[in-house]
Amino acid sequence: MSSVPSTSAIMASVSLVNRFPCKSFKNSPQTTKLMPNTAFSGVNLINFPALSITKTGNMKHKFTVRVVSDDEWGPDDDEPAASGVAVMEESESEIDVLKKQLVGSFYGTNRGLSASTETRAEIVELITQLEAKNPTPAPTEALTLLNGKWILAYTTFTGLFPLLSTAAALPLVKLEEISQTIDSGNLTVQNSVLFSGPLASTSVTTNAKFEVRSPKRVQIKFVEGIIGTPQLTDSIVFPENVEVLGQKIDLSPFKGLITSVQDTASSVAKTISTQPPLKFPISNTNAESWLLTTYLDDVLRISRGDGGCIFVLIKEGSALLTP
Repeated sequence: MSSVPSTSAIMASVSLVNRFPCKSFKNSPQTTKLMPNTAFSGVNLINFPALSITKTGNMKHKFTVRVVSDDEWGPDDDEPAASGVAVMEESESEIDVLKKQLVGSFYGTNRGLSASTETRAEIVELITQLEAKNPTPAPTEALTLLNGKWILAYTTFTGLFPLLSTAAALPLVKLEEISQTIDSGNLTVQNSVLFSGPLASTSVTTNAKFEVRSPKRVQIKFVEGIIGTPQLTDSIVFPENVEVLGQKIDLSPFKGLITSVQDTASSVAKTISTQPPLKFPISNTNAESWLLTTYLDDVLRISRGDGGCIFVLIKEGSALLTP
């Protein structure tokens, strides 16, 4: 049994990747001033690091207390000096707490494929709360902030589920990553699916162009598919056992055979790795899609595509990707 996905399996995944939408945007959060801070108002800062208020979902907020006079121009001559008024300002972002809770709820869901009904409801509730606090109301005005690689963490797009389930069923093949790389300067998006096995790794990629259609919506047109050249490993990583149909199979008797072909694999790897990837045009009716960005900041994107499906992506290098 080969550890590299078959050509038919790879080509099937191309059509699924084609449907994977590609776009979201960012703007800088705005600061809300709770009290005027003029040269005439007496202000003292008192920090209470232990002070917190607990809300639904065990979210805690830390505050800074500002003591200000209740008359910014000072008391009248015939009035006694007014006592200070304490104003509580939120110093820890509720959005950060929601994001951590959202990413934590993805654990064990296989990017959404294995999520239970209860977990899906919890995720939708957290997403709704974040969308209500979106710091980027007009994402298409912040195109340059989208540049870079984004990793798919969760989706409700059923078109990707066959790819996820097939990869999960293959004992020696692992779906390592589904990602988007955005180049706002050229208005291009690249969707990529990375597979790996004990003998090699390969990727299936689609390239697309996008057009801005509204402050939140973009139109996407896929133009090219690429099947990457398999990269064989010099040192074969061979598992001790694999699970097939719920039953573990001991593979230790085959270790000697695998060891004997390591030198051959190394030689073949050098030959295959020099070959160019396979490229092909995409021109069918399913080559276009649209995407509405509902939340965006420096590390998190939430988008809704055709049929209301949800995509949650995390910026490469973000601490949110660390379990």
